[in-house]
Amino acid sequence: MERRDFLKACAVGAAAIGGAPALAADARPHLYQRAVLVDAKGEPLRTKAIPANRNLIFHYPYASTPCFLLNLGKPAKASAQLRTVENHPYEWQGGVGAQRSVVAYSAICAHKLTYPTRDISFISYRAEKSAGNRFSSVIHCCSEHSQYDPAEGARVVAGPAPQPLAAILLEHEAATDELFALGTLGGELFNEFFDKYAFRLQLEHGAAARAAVNGSCVVQPLENFCRQQVKC
Repeated sequence: MERRDFLKACAVGAAAIGGAPALAADARPHLYQRAVLVDAKGEPLRTKAIPANRNLIFHYPYASTPCFLLNLGKPAKASAQLRTVENHPYEWQGGVGAQRSVVAYSAICAHKLTYPTRDISFISYRAEKSAGNRFSSVIHCCSEHSQYDPAEGARVVAGPAPQPLAAILLEHEAATDELFALGTLGGELFNEFFDKYAFRLQLEHGAAARAAVNGSCVVQPLENFCRQQVKC
C-alpha cells in the first residue's frame, strides 16, 4: 500500500485497541522494522524492474522467514475480506506500484509450514495451469496441494490450508519507485515455524535464525535461491 493507506490501516487498528470491540491481534497489522527491498547488488529494487509472473524471494521479518514478492502483471483486487484460522476477520488492501500489481506474502504454507529452503522448494507461484493445478495464477504448495490466490490476499482456493498466507505489508514510494517491507497482516505462523524447524534453522542460520531484519532485504529469483523447485 502507499504510505497514506498504510497509516490509515494502522490508525484503524490503533483505534480498535482503545475502543470496543477490540480487534484480535492477528486481525491488525503487525509492524516490524521498516526495510528497503534491494537487488543482489544492494541497489533499491524498483517496481518497474520487477518481472511479471516470476517467483522472487526475500526474507522478512526475520532472517530465516521467507517471503514471495510477485508482480502479477495486472492489478490485484483493491480489497479482500479474509479470516484467520481463529476466525478473526481482516481486510487486505491490495497490491502496490503504479499498476497495483505487486504483492508479497509469507512463503510458509499455512497447512504444514512447508517453505523454500536452499535445497528445494515445494511451494511457488504458478502463472499457468498444470496437471495438478486446476487454477492459474496461484501460489501452489505441492506438499498437500494447498493453493492460494495472490490477487485476493492469498485466500485459500484449494487444498487443506486453514487460512490465507500472511501478507507482507509493502510501502511504495511513488517518487523513487522503491519498496519497503513494514510488517505483516493476517495469521502469522512464525512461532510454529521456529518450533518445528529449530534444528534445521540452527544448521542453516546459526544464532541468526530469529534475528530481526533491519535496514534491507535482498530480493532474488527463487531459482537462484534454491537448487530445485518441485512442480506438481
